[in-house]
Amino acid sequence: MAYQPKDAFYRKAKKEGFRSRAAYKLLELNRRFRLISPGDRVVDLGAAPGGWLQVAARLAGRAGKVIGVDLQPIEPVGQQNVMLLQGDIFSLETEDKLKGISACSVDCVLSDLSPRLSGIRDADISRSIELARGALRLACRLLRPGGNFLVKSFVGDELGDFAQELSECFDTVQRTRPEATRKGSSEIYLCAKGFRGRAQAAETGDSGGQRQGQRV
Repeated sequence: MAYQPKDAFYRKAKKEGFRSRAAYKLLELNRRFRLISPGDRVVDLGAAPGGWLQVAARLAGRAGKVIGVDLQPIEPVGQQNVMLLQGDIFSLETEDKLKGISACSVDCVLSDLSPRLSGIRDADISRSIELARGALRLACRLLRPGGNFLVKSFVGDELGDFAQELSECFDTVQRTRPEATRKGSSEIYLCAKGFRGRAQAAETGDSGGQRQGQRV
């Protein structure tokens, strides 16, 4: 099927004021898995252009706090419970800033990170898993016990190993593909709930330095 950059979800996002069609992915996944509740503290990794920030801010409500971080500057989303941070999510400086802003452990970490695609399938899958592992490592340093983690990856042979790593850190791990995912895309989301705590979280090694990609 031919790629359609302006499909029904794209048009719906424009009409309803969301910055990206990805907003509908998070809305659907939160309905199904109850990742974010009112009053939650949420970190959104690779948050540009802000579609997930808009949704997370609504779900967390006035009593909650949402921190969006990306290498690229993010235009303010106009919601008082949102804070923006520009930086590399895999740097210690950014991690320290996140910890300072959140003031304590967070309830949910979101990651819709994508690699810069090369067009070489195996290489792109490996880079996607690498990003997901980096997001997991950071999530394990930020989450409270019992917290939730949502991460995107591409389907490939390495996905099973990564899912196993998640299962060592969380009580439940489920794979899912939201309706708003583009036709023909190999992306999949892993919803991990019930973080077991830092002492029990598996160390997954250092990131290979892949950079965040925007959601589309």
